[in-house]
Amino acid sequence: MAVRINPKEAAIIIRSLEGGVVPNMGVQHLLVGRNREVEEVIKILDIVADGQSDIRFWVGDFGSGKSFMLATIEQLALQKNFVVSTLDLNPSRRFYATDRKAVALYTEIIDNIKTKTIKNGNVLSSIIEEWLNQIFKKVAASLDVDVSEILEGSYQKEVTNEILNILGDFSAVGLSFEFGQALVKFYEGFINDNRLLKTNAIRWLRGDITTKTESKKVLAINQIINDDNWFDALKNMSELFLGIGYSGFVVNFDEAVNLYKIPQSVTRERNYERILNIYNEAKSNIAKGLFINFGATRKTIFDENRGLSSYGALKGRLGSEDSMDNKLVNTNRTVLGLKPLSNEEIYTLLENLVNVYNVHYKESIEIAEPEIITYMEGQLNRPGADEFLTPRAVIKDFIEILDLKRQNPSEEIIDIISERFKDVLAISKDPEDMDDEIEIIWQIPLIY
Repeated sequence: MAVRINPKEAAIIIRSLEGGVVPNMGVQHLLVGRNREVEEVIKILDIVADGQSDIRFWVGDFGSGKSFMLATIEQLALQKNFVVSTLDLNPSRRFYATDRKAVALYTEIIDNIKTKTIKNGNVLSSIIEEWLNQIFKKVAASLDVDVSEILEGSYQKEVTNEILNILGDFSAVGLSFEFGQALVKFYEGFINDNRLLKTNAIRWLRGDITTKTESKKVLAINQIINDDNWFDALKNMSELFLGIGYSGFVVNFDEAVNLYKIPQSVTRERNYERILNIYNEAKSNIAKGLFINFGATRKTIFDENRGLSSYGALKGRLGSEDSMDNKLVNTNRTVLGLKPLSNEEIYTLLENLVNVYNVHYKESIEIAEPEIITYMEGQLNRPGADEFLTPRAVIKDFIEILDLKRQNPSEEIIDIISERFKDVLAISKDPEDMDDEIEIIWQIPLIY
């Protein structure tokens, strides 16, 4: 039975897969395998929504499903009313730095935030305005006045005090006072229709104001978000989202292999030390409402020369690589191994893909079981397939076959497949595909 999917989702899925990237919506239509892992994610999200925190490392070889798992976490979290940010780590974004690369990471987190209803544009400004409207209603009710009076600029002192009182109750004490000051300045810009003041307040909250001198001049704030305190700012942001009424803040870091690639051992160590601090705060619930995920290769985690396990304190917390290969999966582990797709799972994926393709192109292409099996055999029998064949390659080739059938309706699918593998080429390693970009997991219904 065909899976129901709307045309918008189908279009995004097909276009994303054609481009070799993970779709930013509709992943439930391609999920194969990880039902236990997804169930665990749902449990964690429920716990975090109660004001706790957690961290997970999703680990596997190339093609095992790391990026797709993070995309799945994002969509589950959005459905549960979390604020979510997903980004790739790269050489210009570090957890520890002295040249603003750590602030660059923080800024990228903030720039990538989305909610269930707001997925692009000035998301942070929209969230803060939403919060202010809640405060306006609260202050109006306490003073027994109409909200319109608050909006006209009356009772600014009372509103300011309420903003600062809320921030004063935050568990994340680092930067909380300055964070509150920035929000007050945003409120002043909002209520007085001062666009420049609002913009500067957002710049401060994004980590874009780079000197204390500028901060004092434009906002009268004596501190800035820098390489040392950016995680304090992130914790404040998480508590702000909780206070507004969101379930929490989910931050996903993909391409963690870029930490492994840092050439200087001292710099790697300091980045790992910062990750250790984040780990400790997430596991001890200091970072309220924050759920952090990493997508990483095995070497990134377990290599004792360059990986996270090269830092002794992290090694003890992350466990051993041997446990990754256990037949029984313990989903409660901080480091969760992701195994590649089985042939049966690939079959299910391709079957689902036909349905999505037909919805997108308004077609009724039919591919029988023997034809899908013939296609799979053609891929698996290519020289080098055992080592280098990836789900992305299988998907892109399959979509091309569907394209050829759509454009040549009189041709038989089996003939198109046979032609595809007539002059079979060996598969070699793609140097740009060190970390999975397209990976697929198991189909299970998402929780609404």
